[in-house]
Amino acid sequence: MRVTILTIGSRGDVQPYIALGLGLQACGHQVRLASMAPFEKFVSSYGLEFFSLGSVSQEFTKRYQQEASRQKIAFNGFRGRYRLWKMFGSSLQNLMNSCMNACQNTEAIIYSQLILSGYHIAEKLGVPGYASHVTPQGKTSTFAHPFYTSNIDNIGIYNWLTHFCEEQYRWRFTSNYINRWRQQTLELPPISFVGFQPRNQPQMPVLYCYSPSVVPKPSDWSEWSYVTGYWFLDSPSIWQPPQDLVDFLESGEPPIYIGFSSSNNHTQRTIESAVRTLAKTGQRFILLTGKNRLENTDLPDKVFRVDSVPFDWLFPKVSGVIHHGGAGTMAAALRAGVPSLTIPYGTDQPFWGKRAAKLGVGLPPISPTKLAVDKLAAAIRTMNTDESMKARACALKEKIRSEDGVKKAVEIFHQYLPS
Repeated sequence: MRVTILTIGSRGDVQPYIALGLGLQACGHQVRLASMAPFEKFVSSYGLEFFSLGSVSQEFTKRYQQEASRQKIAFNGFRGRYRLWKMFGSSLQNLMNSCMNACQNTEAIIYSQLILSGYHIAEKLGVPGYASHVTPQGKTSTFAHPFYTSNIDNIGIYNWLTHFCEEQYRWRFTSNYINRWRQQTLELPPISFVGFQPRNQPQMPVLYCYSPSVVPKPSDWSEWSYVTGYWFLDSPSIWQPPQDLVDFLESGEPPIYIGFSSSNNHTQRTIESAVRTLAKTGQRFILLTGKNRLENTDLPDKVFRVDSVPFDWLFPKVSGVIHHGGAGTMAAALRAGVPSLTIPYGTDQPFWGKRAAKLGVGLPPISPTKLAVDKLAAAIRTMNTDESMKARACALKEKIRSEDGVKKAVEIFHQYLPS
């Protein structure tokens, strides 16, 4: 069967779908993964067919980062999400056309949370469609929508309201584009929505690619919503670590990892604050700089700097992880069984940071605006000395490793295929 996977976003939004694609390919399916052009080499290196969705989503991501930096907001909460969807709607038309082109001759479609055209393309082509999410997206009173996390998100009515508002904002700023596209391009009738739920929509399976041991399925979700377990993608077997990194790891006690997702002004300042902290602690660190500019920064001898390294290889060798709280990095830390401290900037990062703290496998998140050298140093000492936290992280690791999210997702995929 020819299967097309549609996903856009950061590396963390693409990597799980490579793992799923490999699982489907192992079952004999022909898999095409469609995403942003910069991911072509990454996807193709695993033997999957790649289809470029062009530069539309890249342009939106650039606008998002520029606006977030200029306004000093992260597009979270009621006001932030309103502005986000208002900005996203104008980028939708070309993206929908690119997704349609990617799905030519396909027999099934799997699409991620920002691919709003997936349902409509499946309807037009008359093929099975599967929605999928890396974060909890369905309406529930159990927890707030990941992009609305606040100090009052333990109240049921507030939790449900955040999911409802997210649907309303999304539909308000995309409905005109979607219905015009349905009529003019797909030659389908316009669709009437209640919130973002199409009337008379058949039951479409929804796959959530995180562990039920981390976020259990809420009791008020539909029976066709599935929390499968993480879709982990291991680094290629041919990858070899640099020898100087191996030597550093073997020369003393396990270090703490510090790294963040992107090179915007906020992460740059956070890394600079972290560097000031390192000299005070006497702790060994591995500092992931990525695209952040630290060429002229003098680092203590106990700090090893790397530009990139596979988390599935590195994290089991460290004693703790300090990161932004993205879903992919958090999943890798939980799988490795090491405590986390998150310094979240926005999107779903506060949600995962608070979740790790609630499970007792991480410290409460620290806002970048409230990050101080003494506070970070104290958190690092706690990560090194809290044996009960380490034990809980190790126990959760065993639960996560006992799950096979890709296998479960593939089974559900087959379950919903036409006879």
